[in-house]
Amino acid sequence: MIESKYLKDNVQNIQRLMGIPGLKEFETRNLAKLLRLSKIREYENGEMIIKEGDDDPWLYFLLSGRLIIKKNGIEIGRIDQVGEIFGEMRVIDSLTRSASVYADGKTLCLGVDTSAKGRLSMVSNEERDERLDFLLLLYRIFSEYMSIRLRAVNDELIKAKVEAQVLMESRRESSEV
Repeated sequence: MIESKYLKDNVQNIQRLMGIPGLKEFETRNLAKLLRLSKIREYENGEMIIKEGDDDPWLYFLLSGRLIIKKNGIEIGRIDQVGEIFGEMRVIDSLTRSASVYADGKTLCLGVDTSAKGRLSMVSNEERDERLDFLLLLYRIFSEYMSIRLRAVNDELIKAKVEAQVLMESRRESSEV
């Protein structure tokens, strides 16, 4: 992995973040906060980004490339949409990583260090409110992505149940003959 330093909250970097689909709803001031917690991370083909069972604090946005998600060594999904979030479940539930994520080809990510919340200094109630607004927006984005993924899993589950039912009926019919 090649990693940048923490990013600066300058106009050029903020404009780049505005181009990421998952971040379009953020206001400029919130993007500046996100930048101060972020690094650009570049991965080579097959390189592990997240290890199942770890408790690292990083959240990611896919900037380019593709990802393979594996649970217990079995591929369970792929991500290839620019701006898609991954690693968010650990941030939400504070449990260990539920799956491993690997780069599929050269992959570029925006990594957000959620343990570096102290980099967002708070002095006044207004700043505290801004930070809460920022966190609420981030969690809203998490929930949108998780809802999309949950719907896809539901569709796969229904498909698997229908296939299992067809196989069961086929077995019954063949045992009756």
